[in-house]
Amino acid sequence: MNNNQPIINSKTLIALAFALGLTNLARAQNITIPVETKNNALVLQVDGKKDVGTIYLGKKLNDAAAYAQIPSVYKQTADYTDNTSNSAYSTSGSRGYFEPAITVTHADDNNSLDLRYVSHKVTKTDNNVSLLSVVLKDPAYNFEVTLYYKSYFNEDVVEQWSSIKHSEKGNVVLQKFASANLYLKAAKYYLTQYHGDWAKEMQPEESLITHGIKTLDTKLGTRANLFQPSVFMVSLDKPATEDEGTVLYGSVEWSGNFRTDLELDNQDNLRIIAGANNYASAYTLKPNEVFTTPAFLYTMSDKGKGDASRKLQHWARNYRILDGNGNRLTLLNNWEATYFDFEEQKLFELIKDTKKLGVDMFLLDDGWFANKYPRNGDNAGLGDWQENKKKLPNGVSSLVKEATNNGVKFGIWLEPEMVNPKSELYEKHPSWVIKQPKRAEHYFRNQLVLDLANPEVQNFVFSIVDDLFTKNPELAYIKWDCNAVIFNAYSAHLKNQSHFYIEYMRGLYKVLERIRAKYPKVPMMLCSGGGGRVDYAALKYFTEFWPSDNTDPLERIFIQWEYSYFYPAITSSNHVTDWGKQPIKFRVDVAMMGKLGFDIVVSKLSGDELKFCQNAIKNYNQLKDVIWHGEQYRLADPRKNSVAAIMYIDEVKSNGVMFNYLVNNRYDEGSKLPIKLKGLDAAKRYTLKEINLYPGSNSSLDATKTYSGEFLMTIGYNPDVKAGRNSVVLQINEAK
Repeated sequence: MNNNQPIINSKTLIALAFALGLTNLARAQNITIPVETKNNALVLQVDGKKDVGTIYLGKKLNDAAAYAQIPSVYKQTADYTDNTSNSAYSTSGSRGYFEPAITVTHADDNNSLDLRYVSHKVTKTDNNVSLLSVVLKDPAYNFEVTLYYKSYFNEDVVEQWSSIKHSEKGNVVLQKFASANLYLKAAKYYLTQYHGDWAKEMQPEESLITHGIKTLDTKLGTRANLFQPSVFMVSLDKPATEDEGTVLYGSVEWSGNFRTDLELDNQDNLRIIAGANNYASAYTLKPNEVFTTPAFLYTMSDKGKGDASRKLQHWARNYRILDGNGNRLTLLNNWEATYFDFEEQKLFELIKDTKKLGVDMFLLDDGWFANKYPRNGDNAGLGDWQENKKKLPNGVSSLVKEATNNGVKFGIWLEPEMVNPKSELYEKHPSWVIKQPKRAEHYFRNQLVLDLANPEVQNFVFSIVDDLFTKNPELAYIKWDCNAVIFNAYSAHLKNQSHFYIEYMRGLYKVLERIRAKYPKVPMMLCSGGGGRVDYAALKYFTEFWPSDNTDPLERIFIQWEYSYFYPAITSSNHVTDWGKQPIKFRVDVAMMGKLGFDIVVSKLSGDELKFCQNAIKNYNQLKDVIWHGEQYRLADPRKNSVAAIMYIDEVKSNGVMFNYLVNNRYDEGSKLPIKLKGLDAAKRYTLKEINLYPGSNSSLDATKTYSGEFLMTIGYNPDVKAGRNSVVLQINEAK
């Protein structure tokens, strides 16, 4: 946003013009409202009828006054220009032709809405963050919407949301309530969307956007991300590449049902309407009640996908992720070592293995709780959060103490949003469970979802976490799982079932707010069997997420690669497991591209395997700061090459790391050509040293040579990836 933009309120001027019948004067008083960041501009314009439209979204112009001239150079059919096709927040039932951002039924059952400009103002949080608010009102009804545009200047990021209220004589029903309504002009548009399923997350698809509406949405209710993440890209004119082309990244900041409509209109303009999904969610709004939508987040770059992702990652670390510039804990998880079959002494041995391995923390996974219906499988016990007396006769506190005695921290798994029908909680509080009173129960993974729209359930879920920390103040980490979707949606607490999906998610956020108010620094992982259900609303409360239950390292290269467009490496929990057929070196190298963890049986590692892991962890501890907080550059796309390569470099362009992997095992495949590095200082000289060498092996690369940044970015460097050297990690250092 232009830091010198004055606060303008022309309500009085336009009202006077209409009162005097001076319509020509009113039409002359067009108000241009630019939302400018370092490189981009979103420009709104108020016309003489007080309609607010978007006249530009793209690269910022040096002369802000020139924005007002933009509409005149587009020679589109005049017959359709006197409607609200470019509306900043499109309505239904009045003058619009296209998909609305908002649809309402007034207290008198009228279904039309017309929103006109009242005022706007700009509030600066600091030199980087500004908030524009634009007040709109229906001239026939006492109904008001305020549009908010929060801009982050240096990051080129904008968050957009709306607040809706009315003072009508009765309730108003909100039938649709989007957060944002973008309007783009280009010759063509290309959508990159993602789909998936369990163990197949973040599968990209790119397609030309054709006329009509393309909808991306989910209706699963909980944050379990099975099929459709909320992130997407739109390239303008031509498909963007890593370093070329204009691309917009978008994401709904909402952990429940979301919806994004992309509509290409009759004049080849693209309208993007995004927010919480209105599916089965007509919301009855009382007089003077304020309904605030979740935010829609977007950034734009004319330098390709890589530049856009670095902007978004930088914003995320600085403004959204809990402790985004802080530290993270490496860990050993017991899940694949024991599954549900463990007892105290076995866990004591695993805690000793945690220390031997050299990571920071031992994480106890599922199966530690419930007595009447012991948690020995996924069909019982969920919801009964007391320690299982047979497995843990001395409670969780004995494990915390053992971890402390071994010089490591202790973390624990929870799934507090869910319940097994075979549990004491279900028996005692059946009204706390989401289920239809007249229908048979339908289970997802042998479980049902608790009704977080109910304040009693919110208190219960909060108490689960609070009791653990009250009894174990040294508890260091929570893995928060979510493995069910909502079937038979019904809340015994709510009188209006149309509010259910909204109130469920509000309830979850209320719990998380309380947890963070009391425990502001404790690391917590967003986990879910279908990709962690990560979004930037949830990451206000969590430090990291679980990308996929699929930990095959070859598959993880592809999954982690796609997530990296939208989320920084510090948020990606990557565990070394026994999935896949690759050697331990390959598995560890892949997991190092984010927040490293292990889920293996340490006692079954050979001497060389253990030694390799210990040395790799030491290397990781030296490199983790640049991986977590540095600039990320994708060098070789695994979907287009036999070798995948990605690098991280620190802010001063002195130290970094480059990961290289063979992703095609056909005969004689490898890095036959040099790979061009990015983000270096052309004038500096660098050394490239291979690290994470397996015991007894030698590098084929000469670590004594130095190269200019110009050489490495223009000619490149060959990491000599091939069969037998299918994973190569290079440490990059400025030659002093």
